[in-house]
Amino acid sequence: MARTKEFDPAAALQAALDLFWARGYEATSMADLVEHLGIGRASIYATFGNKHELYLKALDRYLETRDPRLVEELSAPGPALPAVRTLVRRFAAEATAENERLRGCLVTNSAAELGPHDPVVARRVELSWEQIETLLYAALIRARAQGELPADRDPRSLSRMLLVLLQGIRVVGKASTDPARIRDAAEEALRLLD
Repeated sequence: MARTKEFDPAAALQAALDLFWARGYEATSMADLVEHLGIGRASIYATFGNKHELYLKALDRYLETRDPRLVEELSAPGPALPAVRTLVRRFAAEATAENERLRGCLVTNSAAELGPHDPVVARRVELSWEQIETLLYAALIRARAQGELPADRDPRSLSRMLLVLLQGIRVVGKASTDPARIRDAAEEALRLLD
């Protein structure tokens, strides 16, 4: 007869996500996971697989639940450029907020730590970036069609520039103690939309 789980897998996955997000993949050991999740190593392996598989599941959970406002904000009817500006400024504010700054974004953290040598993680990161770029592109196409964006501006290039800016904001925010650096860069980039 199969034993029933004595823990909530969803809560355990969230706890693993939080630990990986705070420490990173390499700095998180299986012993750390056992302690933080409060479940045995055998239960972790039986439920989630090895550390890498657990990390991928945690990253997938993050991707499923992160920033639900993104689609809503960039796809809302009406003027599109204010939504793009709000998004860039929100990223800048989060990257300079003390409670958010050090943790950063799990996707950006994964790109920097594992992306260069882990093709599975790199693919998930790329898919996330493609989604953000596509949302920005669609908003900028709408903005140009509505006369908010000058006709000579290329929505594809602008969406790519903004994606790189947003990811750079996340990286610089983790290490910089000068919030003006990020705010100034964000505002300068937004001038390209005028």
